[in-house]
Amino acid sequence: MTRTLFTGGTVVSTTGSLRTDVLVVDEAVAAVGNLSQLATTMDVDVVDVSGCLLLPGGVDVHTHLDSGLNGPKTADDFESGTIAAAAGGTTTLVDFAAQVPGLGLMDSLAAHADKARGKAVVDYGFHMCVSDLYDGAMADFADVVASGVTSFKVFMAYRGTLMLDDGQLFDVLRRAGSLGAQVCVHAENGDVIDRLAADLVAAGTTGPRGHLLSRPPKTEVEAVRRAIAIADMASAPIYLVHVSTAGAVEAVAAARRNGGAVAAETCTHYLTLDPEMYEAPGFEGGKVVLTPPLRSEEHRNALWDGLGLGDLSVVSSDHCPYCLADKERYGKDDFRQIPNGGPGVEHRLPVLYGQGVATGRLGIERFVELTATAPAKQFGLYPRKGVIAAGSDADLVVLDPDGETRISADTQHQRMDYTPWEGWVLPGRITQVWSRGERIVEDGRYVGASGRGRFLARSVVS
Repeated sequence: MTRTLFTGGTVVSTTGSLRTDVLVVDEAVAAVGNLSQLATTMDVDVVDVSGCLLLPGGVDVHTHLDSGLNGPKTADDFESGTIAAAAGGTTTLVDFAAQVPGLGLMDSLAAHADKARGKAVVDYGFHMCVSDLYDGAMADFADVVASGVTSFKVFMAYRGTLMLDDGQLFDVLRRAGSLGAQVCVHAENGDVIDRLAADLVAAGTTGPRGHLLSRPPKTEVEAVRRAIAIADMASAPIYLVHVSTAGAVEAVAAARRNGGAVAAETCTHYLTLDPEMYEAPGFEGGKVVLTPPLRSEEHRNALWDGLGLGDLSVVSSDHCPYCLADKERYGKDDFRQIPNGGPGVEHRLPVLYGQGVATGRLGIERFVELTATAPAKQFGLYPRKGVIAAGSDADLVVLDPDGETRISADTQHQRMDYTPWEGWVLPGRITQVWSRGERIVEDGRYVGASGRGRFLARSVVS
C-alpha cells in the first residue's frame, strides 16, 4: 500500500476553495481534510504544495489522436498526444474513433482501440463517429454502448465523406437516445459552405483566408438551430461541439431555458485567437485552418459570457494536430484541401487559466468546472474523474499561481512544427501532475511509465 499526503495546498472544487490536505492511498483519494497529523502517525510520503492550487486532473472530451478522420493521419499518436496532455494538466481524454470506410462500427472501434492500447499514458475513452449508416448500423449502436462507448458523433458538413443528412441525423439521435447514449454534433451548414468555397476558388481566392470567408457565422448558427430542433423532434439529448459564434450561444441558451436537453462546448482557440491570423504572409494562415474558423472579438466576448452564464458548459481542445508542412503540401493551391485542425491539448489548461482566471473573467471554481468536473459529468466519468474527493481517482494538478508558462513550438510535447500561441507568456505554471496516485509530470517533464493509461468503459448518463 502506497500512501501520499499532499499538504499546504488550496484544494479547488466547483463549490469552493479550501486550504486543506489530501491523502492518497494507492490510486485513489482516501480523504480530504485536516490530515497533517498523519505525517507523524503513519508511514506516508509527504508532498508539500504550499502556495499552490491543487486541482482535479483535466478532462478533455474532444481530441483526434492517430486519426485520419479528416484526410491524412494526425501528427500525434496516443503516446505523444497523451504525454502532451499530461504535461498540460489533462489526465483523462475522450477521443473520437472514426468509422473506417468499409468497416462497421464495432470493427472501426476495435481498430481505433488498438491504436491506444499500450501507448496512452493517461486514462481514455472514446466517442464513436458515425458517417455511414450501412444496413444493420442501427442495431450495432447497442453493441457500441455495451462496450462502454456511450456517445456518438455526427457531422452536418463535409458532404461525400463525413456528412449525414437531416433524416439520418434524426435516426442517429433517436436510436442513441433510446439507448441512453449521447450524440455529439458538428453543426455547420455543409452544403452552403461548399458553394461559398467553390465561388471563392473560382474568383481566385485559394489561400487560407478562403477558409474563413467560406464559413461565415451564419453557417454555424443555422446548423446549430436546426440540430437543436431535430434533437427535440427525436426526443433525444444533444451535445454541440466547438461552438464559435454569438448566435450559436444564443440558440443554446434559448433551448436550455425552454427545458431542452442541450449542452455545448467551446474550445480554447475560439476564446483567445483572432481571425487576423488568416492574413499572415505566405501560407502562415494555414496554421489556424480549423473548423469552424476563428471568429472576431464580438464572438469571442459572447463565448466568454456564455461560459460565465452557464450556457456553455465545457472547454475542450479539439486537438486535431496537422503540421504546417503537411497542410501546405495538401492545400497550398486550394484552401478546401487543407486538412482542418490544429494542436491544443497541451495548452488548454494553461491558456484558459492565464486568459480566464488570471484576468478575472473566470473564477477558479468555474475553471475547474469547465475543464474537469462538467466534462466528466457530461460523459459518464464522474465522480471517478473530475473531482478531488474520497473514492475518486487520484488525478491531481499542482498549479503555482505565481509562476508563468511560456509557450513555444521548441519546448512543447505535441509532435508539431508550430503552436498558434507561439511566444505567449501566461501567468500560472503547472509544476506537477499526478494520475491515479502516480506522479507523471514534474516541472514540465513527463516522468511516468510508458503505456500506463487505461481504457475507461463509461455507463450511460441518467
